[in-house]
Formats: sequence, C-alpha cells, structure tokens
Amino acid sequence: MPSFEIRKTPGDTTWFRHDRFGMFIHWGLYSMPARHEWVKSHEKISEEHYDKYFKHFDPDMYDPREWARQAKAAGMKYVVMTTKHHEGFCMFDSAYTDYKCTNTPAGRDLIREYVDAFRAEGLRVGFYYSLIDWHHPEFPIDHIHPRRDDPDAEQKSAGRDMHKYAEYMRNQVTELLTNYGKIDILWFDFSYDTDANNPHKWMRGKGAKEWEAEELVALARKLQPGIIIDNRTGLEQDLWTPEQYQPLEWIKDKDGNLVTWEACQTFSGSWGYYRDEMTWKSPEMLIQMLINTVCIGGNLLMNVGPTSRGYLDYRAENALAAYAGWMKYNARSIYGCTQASDEFKAPRGTRLTQTEDGKRLYIFLFEYPFEFLQFPGLAGKIEYAQFLQDGSEILYDEHKVNHFSEGASSAEDLVAFRLPVVKPNTLVPVIEVFLK
Repeated sequence: MPSFEIRKTPGDTTWFRHDRFGMFIHWGLYSMPARHEWVKSHEKISEEHYDKYFKHFDPDMYDPREWARQAKAAGMKYVVMTTKHHEGFCMFDSAYTDYKCTNTPAGRDLIREYVDAFRAEGLRVGFYYSLIDWHHPEFPIDHIHPRRDDPDAEQKSAGRDMHKYAEYMRNQVTELLTNYGKIDILWFDFSYDTDANNPHKWMRGKGAKEWEAEELVALARKLQPGIIIDNRTGLEQDLWTPEQYQPLEWIKDKDGNLVTWEACQTFSGSWGYYRDEMTWKSPEMLIQMLINTVCIGGNLLMNVGPTSRGYLDYRAENALAAYAGWMKYNARSIYGCTQASDEFKAPRGTRLTQTEDGKRLYIFLFEYPFEFLQFPGLAGKIEYAQFLQDGSEILYDEHKVNHFSEGASSAEDLVAFRLPVVKPNTLVPVIEVFLK
C-alpha cells in the first residue's frame, strides 16, 4: 500500500486529504465592475469612485442553496468563501465596520446564508479572510495599494497604525469563528515580501510581523480547535497553497518533508467575476487538473466568481457540469486516494492513484491507446480489472501482448490490458484494478 510520511501540523488534515476536491468562491463588490477582483488596485480607483459599487450592490438572485447543489453534484466536498477580500468590503455583518453587506441594498448577512446552505448539503465550510485591506484607514499604503501613486501617499500612510489594523483583524476573525458554528478551514490571504531594492521604505510589503500572525493564528485555534489554516500569514501551519500553478510532484517543506497541500485554480483567468475574460479551461483540462493533483498527493480547490446579482454565469455552470458528469461515475478514483506506491510506474499517457489502504489502483487514460495498454510491473498482482464508469470487465494478458504480429511486447512482469477500439463516452476513462 502507499506509505507516505506526511508532516504533522496543528490542525487535523485527515478528512481534508480524503476529500480531495473543494470549491472556492470569490465574491464581493468587484463583481460589479466585473474587471478582475484587483480592479481597485489595477485601476487605482479612489474611495469616492469605488463607493458607487457599495451603494448599488444588490444581489437579488443570490441563492446559495443552488450554489451548494451544484458544488455537491460536481463532487466537491468542502467550500471556502471570501468573507472579506482586499477591497475591504465585508460579506458578513461585522460590528467593527460599516463597510459591509448589511449596509448595502443587499441588506442581509450573505455569509450566514452561505454557511446554512452549504451545511445543509453536507459540505464542510471554510472562510477566506484577506489580510490586506485597501479600505481600512489604518492599513498602511504600499506598492500594491490603490493610492500608491498619489502625490501625498507617503504623508497619508505615515500616520497609519498597523497595530490597530491587526487588532481589527482579530476582532473580525473572532466574529467569524464565534457566530457561525463549526468552521473547518480558515484561508488567510496573503503575505508579500519586503522589497529590499525599493527606495521607498514606507511602501514595502507585509508579513507575519505586520499581521501579528502568531497572535492571530493562536486566537483562531483557541476559538475553533482542530481548524485547518493555510500558510499565507507567513507562518507555516496546515496547508501549502500553490496558486494558479500545477505542481509536478508532491510538495515538500524546506526540510524535505511531504506536506498537505492544495492547488487553488480558476475556471478562467480571474478569481472574481470578469465579464470579458475568455481564457476558460476546457472540460478535459478541468478533469485532468483534478487527476494530476490527486496523483501527486494534493487537493484541488476550484474557484467560481458569482455575478453581482448573485448567480453563477453559464460558463461557470458549464464547468461545474463537466465535473459533475465525470465525478458521478469516477469519484472513487479521487476520494480516499493518493499518489500510487513507488512499485507502480505510470505507462505513457496515463496517471495513477491508489486507495490509501492499497487495495485498488486507478489508471487514468489521458491518451486513449489502440487496443492494448501495456503496464510493466503488474503481472501476478491483479485480482480483477474493470472500467470504472460502468463496471465492465477489462480482460488482460500477463507476460505478453496477445497479438499475432511479430514484435509484440513480452516481459516477465508485463500486463497487457485489452481495450475496446472506441474510447468510452467519458472525458478521461479510468481502469479500476483490484489488487491481490
């Protein structure tokens, strides 16, 4: 069976590594300009101009129960939603700011509705909370702040007190981890290194020291024992989170230990709703990304960016439907699975996962072969083999390819699966091998 020693962390990640697949939700005022969730920074938008989004935010079609149903159908087991993004706008009813959804035409606590809806579908619930806040008066201006190029930016920033802002964060995290029941994941975002070459010292980045991260994380663990926390405060915690990047091997910490990790990805090139962004991933790519992640011991967190009216646009729904169609029949090659044991080497054009108890091996056919799939090293190890999507038997020969042609492969440890010429009607066919 697979035997991988994974670095122990403060939170219990056992369920997380079993479930493998989650939904990310980026939603806020930035869904109104619909030009990227960083639009306030990218376009250096003033508070006065950005305030029009606050005054008109009215998600009249918000139905988190429908989001939850689609997430569950797609095979997602947990969800993380933005409670506050970098713009500083709170999607929950915080007592520590007026810059919140209850003071917009929405008029209600959108996070509470999200929590209730996803819990009702049996999904685990997580909160994203931005460490960055471009609205808060005590958050110092830096090189990514919307006001960075104002003539008086340094003067404006000089009187800001990072300690007061860190206290504000702790107060809000206390609300989030006290008022909404059990929270499974806390996803902070993000630390950015000080640039030693930046001549403007007052514009340098922020990290664990500025966030007062040790106190912040300790508070979260006190309020929600067992919660899983990411590493983006600048402190190593439970989750390593490569973003918009697909690793090629199991992620390790600086000491070479295997870690619990999660690739966070988008259906297109933006996290927030971006009306005109067109680099939407194909259904086949979406499925392959999930498989590529699990086959090297990771989780996949796929993002949706709802519209400002509160629904998922047709492209996001199509992407979720692609997962739903495939996961309906192939989910057990993902849940409770991990990187295959070192004794198994994936043939060309395939990927492998294996159940944690070692009893089943899954072969994903990224390139569908003609009639035979040759797999060295499997002879004498198979009890039974079938296509996972319909449970139909796959015959196989050991030691040789059963074909009349000269030069047909043979080897003592070879297994040759006999496959139909026509690829099964699924984006990525999966062979389920029951091992002896």
